[in-house]
Amino acid sequence: MSRMGGAALDVGCGSNGRFLSLLHSQGFEVEGLDISSEMLRLARAAAPHVTFHHADICDWVIRRPYDFISAWDSIWHVPLSQQRYAYMGVPMYHATLGIPQIINLLAEGGCILRHFEYDQYPQPHVYFVAQRRTQA
Repeated sequence: MSRMGGAALDVGCGSNGRFLSLLHSQGFEVEGLDISSEMLRLARAAAPHVTFHHADICDWVIRRPYDFISAWDSIWHVPLSQQRYAYMGVPMYHATLGIPQIINLLAEGGCILRHFEYDQYPQPHVYFVAQRRTQA
């Protein structure tokens, strides 16, 4: 794999930093975002070189552009009524807009769907890889 670099954000990074480590190894300047202070305490201990943000993705204001954003197993915890606005002791919600609406949101956001896959059979788990179109 060739090194890529740039700024990367892992939404709902949790405590293990698996994506943060991978992104860092590829030359990205990585940041993590999570709503859980305990998860971030553990993450900071494991990756002191990473900038972490303690915030709810529904309220967080992005202060810089990112070249790569991951949100593995995180957006579906956002209340269904707020999922449309969440893409760019805590209650855990489990909901999804559904595949057609997620694909529509990606298109509305100027993104190209690069990969779509069902995994973790027999669970109905799906993941997407999307890329924002570059501005001409």
